[in-house]
Amino acid sequence: MGGGMIQALATKSVLVVEDEQSIRDVLVELFEVEGNVVTGAALLPDALERLRMQRFDLIVTDLRLGGKRDGGLQVMAVAGMLSPDATVLVLTAYPDDSNRQASVRLGALFFLEKPVDLAIIAEHAAAAGVRTAFATRTL
Repeated sequence: MGGGMIQALATKSVLVVEDEQSIRDVLVELFEVEGNVVTGAALLPDALERLRMQRFDLIVTDLRLGGKRDGGLQVMAVAGMLSPDATVLVLTAYPDDSNRQASVRLGALFFLEKPVDLAIIAEHAAAAGVRTAFATRTL
């Protein structure tokens, strides 16, 4: 039982689906810390392709993708089949009850209204065991 391998830092995979590049870049940067593999996708076909290729631990998706009002819901539906254990955070500038209910039905744990404080995303990620640039410091 050598102590060489530390399992606590198991690699976590994160998928960020956001069609607005500035926001996607900030989110990808938030998760680009040691122990994470981060994938960014701009549009629905890209996101679905990534989901088919690997399983993710954390998925952060915008609700509207490239003009598709339910793009994020489609991401969640596919994620529910292909990455059933993933924690899903939904970001939206258009929070309404039907979107919220659909998101929750599809397994989203958190429905966050834009602009979203990165600290809140980091907090939810940490609860899912995913480290962020926000939480790398231990006090």
